[in-house]
Amino acid sequence: MSVDTSYSLMTLFQDGGWFMYPLLLCSMVALGVIFAKAWTLRVAHRGTIRVLKEVEEAMRAGEIDKAADIAYGTPGPAAAILLAGLRRVQSRRLAAGELESAITATGTIELGFLERGLIILATVANVAPLLGFMGTVAGMIQAFAAIEAAGQVEPALVAGGIKVALITTAAGLVIAIPVNVAYNFFVTRIDALIVDMERGADHILKLAWALEKEGRLEIVKTKRATPSGGASRPVAGARAVDLTT
Repeated sequence: MSVDTSYSLMTLFQDGGWFMYPLLLCSMVALGVIFAKAWTLRVAHRGTIRVLKEVEEAMRAGEIDKAADIAYGTPGPAAAILLAGLRRVQSRRLAAGELESAITATGTIELGFLERGLIILATVANVAPLLGFMGTVAGMIQAFAAIEAAGQVEPALVAGGIKVALITTAAGLVIAIPVNVAYNFFVTRIDALIVDMERGADHILKLAWALEKEGRLEIVKTKRATPSGGASRPVAGARAVDLTT
């Protein structure tokens, strides 16, 4: 006589006990973050190569306003870096370190946005197996409690507890493995975007250096007052850049 050993998902969920509920919550949260993160990084990557190329061509042609418009119309962290730098160049006057500070601040903000949600995936990947192991311990406790109550060892007595142990362990691993893979994939994509952001910053700095060499940048030293109210002296490294047309 053949025995039907097939189980539906609902049957497995019920047999796994109450530990399946936090595991289900972990899977739902991770799935939502994965979909949101995949869409965010797809948008961030889309058009990055194009905007870097078009902005570089516009800057070489001396069309800074056009380059800024291209960066403004393109989503993504690389375009944000380019836009922040080009807007400072368009202002026609820059204090020393202002361009670098703007690029650094924009890069920090964009990187924080890109990494948003990764901590959730890392937490789920670590917590799901632990919840599965807790279910394993609970199942084994249940099995030994049944043996203690009956006073003898019978397969039917321990089968329920062992089933709970195996189901929760399997569920925890089934959740953790794909979440961990997704986490590492997203980290790789973010690393690629960081390289693109660095390329954008390099383009802006090269533009500033080129304009200065062409004589289109007038460097004006800035001064600060001394604490005693006497004559002020130039601050080391401080300067303002006046862009002439």
